[in-house]
Parts: sequence; structure tokens; C-alpha cells
Amino acid sequence: MKPDIEFDRQPVLTGNLIELRPLHPADFAALFEAASDPLIWEQHPDRERYKRDVFQQFFDSAMESKGAFAIIERKSGRIIGSSRYYEYSAEQREVMVGFTFVERAFWGGAYNGELKSLMLDHAFRFVDRVIFQVGENNFRSRKALEKIGAQFLNRTELPGPNGSMVPCVIYVIVRSSSTGV
Repeated sequence: MKPDIEFDRQPVLTGNLIELRPLHPADFAALFEAASDPLIWEQHPDRERYKRDVFQQFFDSAMESKGAFAIIERKSGRIIGSSRYYEYSAEQREVMVGFTFVERAFWGGAYNGELKSLMLDHAFRFVDRVIFQVGENNFRSRKALEKIGAQFLNRTELPGPNGSMVPCVIYVIVRSSSTGV
């Protein structure tokens, strides 16, 4: 079953705390500033992403994806992170959400919850399943996904930095017919 309308992978989504808007090339400096804390990346497979040249590759990939967002804190108007939709399949009615990071000041609470809620609510207008891939040792991200109801699906290995294979875990959230989410 195909959706009636094409999935818009870069809408503007507005919550109480944050706004998601399409990532623009001019956002590089502000997003790099948000990403330049090494502790953000300590459990991530690409631990060097706080370095400008490594982050440039991440940013270029985000721009090429045509599904990346700047996460804007509404109170300050400042970019505090990024996330994206990718690997959308109309036939399988699923999309992946990932490549997400926020500044440490916004960890572990309402900001990540609102981010995921905005992205899931939008995605479930078009798909039945949202998939998340996380580095196996990224326990913070795994805990955050479990907190919003994501279910562990399986383990796999995916290409990582410098051509290495990285152990990852896959989580899924399935749209509920009774709640809409």
C-alpha cells in the first residue's frame, strides 16, 4: 500500500521548546559550534566528529541526504543540533531517523523527547514503521530510544569511519492503529 501523498522529508516542525527546519549550507558554522564538544561523540562510532574536517564530511552528507534538519531552540533562536530522515521506502512504508545530536545542555529530558515526538508524528502520516540505527556502545542513545518506546529489533554491522565495520543495534517504533502513534 502506497501513501496517498509523497513523504515530505524536510518540513518545518514546531514544538514548545524547539523548531526543526531544513538544514541549509549557511548553517555549517552554527552547527559545527554545537557539535564541537568531544563529549557529545564519546560513545559514537565516529568519536572524531567534533573535529572540523570530520564534521565537514558529516555536514556534507546531511546536505546530500535532503532529509536533514537544524534543531533550533525556540527561546534563544540558536541551532543546538541536527537530525534527519533517510532511507525512506514508500513500498515498505518505513523511514529511518538518525544522525541525531544535540548539545549536552539539552540531553536527557524534554528537548530530545519533543524532537522525537515531532519527527515521529510527522513520519507516521506517511509510514507505518520508523527505524533507528545506533552504535552498539552508544548507551545514551539506546536509553533515549527505549525511553520513547522503541523496541530492539536486532544487531548488525554497518560501515563506519575509515572503512571499518561498526557493531550497531536496530530499534523500531511501529505506528499504533489505536493511538495514531
